[in-house]
Amino acid sequence: MKRYIILSIVFLTASLTSWAQELPSSGSTIPAEEVPEKTPENKPQEPAETLVITPDSLQLQKPIDSTKRKPILEHKLISSAKDYKEIDRINNIITLYNEAKIEYGDITLEAGKIIMNMNTGDVFAYGVVDTADVYSQKPVFSQGGSVVKPDSIIFNKDSRKALIYGANTEEGEFKVKSEVTKRVNDSVYFMKRARFTTSNNPDNPDYYFLARKIKFVPGKKIVTGLVNMYIADVPTPIGLPFAYFPMTNERKSGVIIPSFGNNNNQGYFLQNGGYYFAINDYVDLTVLGDYFTNGSWGSRIESSYRKRYAFSGSFRFLYENQIQSERGFSDFQQTNRYNINWQHSQDAKSNPNSRFSASVNLGSSQFFRQSFNQVNQSATLVNNLSSSISYSKTFTGEPQVNVSTTVSHNQNTNTNVVNLTLPTLQASVSRVFPFAPKEGVKKGVLQNINMQYNLRGENRLTTNDEDFLTGKMFDNAVAGLRHSIPISTNFKIANYFSVGLNASYDESWVFETIDQFLEVNDNGSIETVRDTVPGFDAYRTYNYGASIGTTVYGNWKSSNKDSKIQAIRHVMRPSVSYSANPSFDQYYERLLDEQGLDISEEERFYSRFEGTLFNAPGRVYSSSLGIGIQNTLEAKVRDRDSTKTELKKISLLKSFNVNTSYNLAGDSLNWSPLQLRGVIPIFKNIDLNLDANLDPYALDNNNQRIDRFNVDNGGSLFRLTRAGARFNFRLSNTDFEKAKDGDNKKPDDPLQNRNLQNGGREDDLFGASVDYADGTTFNQEPEKESVDIDKTRYRFKIPWNLNFAYTMTYNNAQRQNEINRQSLMVSGDVELSPRWSVGGNTGYDFANKGVSFTTLRFNRDLESWRLSFNWTPIGPQNSWFFFIGIKSGALSDIKWDQRKQPDPQF
Repeated sequence: MKRYIILSIVFLTASLTSWAQELPSSGSTIPAEEVPEKTPENKPQEPAETLVITPDSLQLQKPIDSTKRKPILEHKLISSAKDYKEIDRINNIITLYNEAKIEYGDITLEAGKIIMNMNTGDVFAYGVVDTADVYSQKPVFSQGGSVVKPDSIIFNKDSRKALIYGANTEEGEFKVKSEVTKRVNDSVYFMKRARFTTSNNPDNPDYYFLARKIKFVPGKKIVTGLVNMYIADVPTPIGLPFAYFPMTNERKSGVIIPSFGNNNNQGYFLQNGGYYFAINDYVDLTVLGDYFTNGSWGSRIESSYRKRYAFSGSFRFLYENQIQSERGFSDFQQTNRYNINWQHSQDAKSNPNSRFSASVNLGSSQFFRQSFNQVNQSATLVNNLSSSISYSKTFTGEPQVNVSTTVSHNQNTNTNVVNLTLPTLQASVSRVFPFAPKEGVKKGVLQNINMQYNLRGENRLTTNDEDFLTGKMFDNAVAGLRHSIPISTNFKIANYFSVGLNASYDESWVFETIDQFLEVNDNGSIETVRDTVPGFDAYRTYNYGASIGTTVYGNWKSSNKDSKIQAIRHVMRPSVSYSANPSFDQYYERLLDEQGLDISEEERFYSRFEGTLFNAPGRVYSSSLGIGIQNTLEAKVRDRDSTKTELKKISLLKSFNVNTSYNLAGDSLNWSPLQLRGVIPIFKNIDLNLDANLDPYALDNNNQRIDRFNVDNGGSLFRLTRAGARFNFRLSNTDFEKAKDGDNKKPDDPLQNRNLQNGGREDDLFGASVDYADGTTFNQEPEKESVDIDKTRYRFKIPWNLNFAYTMTYNNAQRQNEINRQSLMVSGDVELSPRWSVGGNTGYDFANKGVSFTTLRFNRDLESWRLSFNWTPIGPQNSWFFFIGIKSGALSDIKWDQRKQPDPQF
């Protein structure tokens, strides 16, 4: 921290040395022809004059002695003053008064008065007292982007020693003010009572650190005496009796201070302490650890890497050894859990035809629910962990070839079932039109014929959480390849009907098959025995289909020009499709015993491809006819603003789709249920999604479907077997603000940016992720600039937002006649004042009659500090977290937090 205090002071004195040492040495004079005459102080003020000293003006007019060093200036030394410039050639003193300024290269020194004594080598710069008895025009020293504002400066160009009084500077996030800084030589600097803070008001900061004595060796180290924190000018016991800081402009490795607290299950703890390794400019490493007094412990390894214009990513490994209760007790439990997270992305410009990416999140199924260092409460509600590592390559040309390979992982945290593909190989050749003309538009059936080639191969594994990442997970692995050649064409009939024809040929390769036979067990019953037969095998299938569709427009226009609705447009897109899958019974055999005898009472068949990667081909011939219609409804209405003459288009029905199918090859129950889907706009930005299934067949006394229409069974034309309704929307104060003329979009909501990282949702319906390090939520909006409370105390507009999500499902497939799912989720935030923010989320499950996951958030901006309190009051994740700390990243270790973790569930 102290390095920021010193850098600006050293910068000032070293720069003064660079130009002052090249001024004329003590005792030398400046030629008269280069110096304007003195302007008496009582003379009326004249425009400022400029004194320019060039390298030639410092050379005496006498024969040059090559053995003597010539005074040389790298740049012109330009000085100016508003009132007067006085050059005393007898005493060899230059005085600049009122808005005095010296420029030398990129160095600028401004002050009320500057005095340069060429005999002693002293340079004085300080302010002046104006007519209101106010000390003004304090020195301002700048070089490049660095600015120092002391009360006064005394510098000797010969000894290169300097005294700087009341230096004010800003280095990075720090505002620094020191009473006295003494420069002894190039390698040693001393400072007295240096005060530094990150407050936006350095003259009256809400907090600062005061270092009594500092010794600084440039480029090597900083050694300080007593340093402690002051809050509102009141000293606190937070401090150190002495400190040593290595000094470098590069990243350095160092210790990370742990946080101390008490856990209701594991006892007192030290958490998130460790060591940071600055490996190089491209990669770093952080090793953290947790320790609890009951013996529980955890470790975390984190690394970030980045190479500009090439790639970037991060890796994180977490491991926890959790102990519940005490050894020897009946409820003693010890569990080990881990989680691996890896994110990698490639710059799109690095190699457009080759890309590698990774998104890995795997580990113990209960890690996020039972972790004692959990920062994301919403992650406890996630039921799946998924990962994907992929590489793709494109071979440009005609036709284009795409190849990709992917390693994927999906883990159900409720059932502990883990599915992996190690790997998935995909390849494709772009679509080819063999009969298309070389130039012009493709017309007709023949010219639109196109085909392509696709390859997909997998090595699929299914295991559980216990066997994951062990040799047992490969016991049930299945692998295979599928080649696919789709062929299609399209054309128009009578200019209104679009017709499409399609067919596909597939060939599947497997590397082991399943042999099955019947066997009589010890109980006398017949059971099926499966035996794996290694070796290559293949089967071939094909299918074909056709479709026809058109678009029908219905328009209505009002004859009354004063009517609110001026026109309505109805668009219908009916379509009919046909698909057929032949029977491939050549791949099926009779199920017999080992001797080839039929010992079963019924005729049974099996395929040796059952249980392989792509399963067995279909044995039953299928031929179905699909019928569907899509609808949209729009209207043109008059604007509420009578001054606007242009009609406004609105949507009355965004979509309403009806679909069904008829099985041409079936013997019974040929009609599938009628599926209805609709989206209806209710209000602005609020859509109601509806869906329903209507079954034309009746039920018997056992509530099973029978081959009889419901209307013939004394019922209605259709039975409502399922229905659903869903809507979600967001409201904020900006939705009710009238947009200015010319605005095409509503104002940005300052509270809209929410956490999407680590399983969070944009709407915060399941809570926000809290970082225990600084008490902020992930993807939190950037810090706002300092707000003047007095100017905003009586603000009339309070920013707020609300998110709603409602879902309902009705089930009556077997006469249940029940709503088996109905819930409402709500989340929101409100800024009670410019520095107070309150938010939360909750919900209610109407089907199970209970309150869903609920959290409350309180945040207070304390200018240089941040205060937050997050509380989950009910449920198995009952917990709270309190945090107060400095917002600045440079002082992020200065914080205090307390928490209650959720109770572990072993």
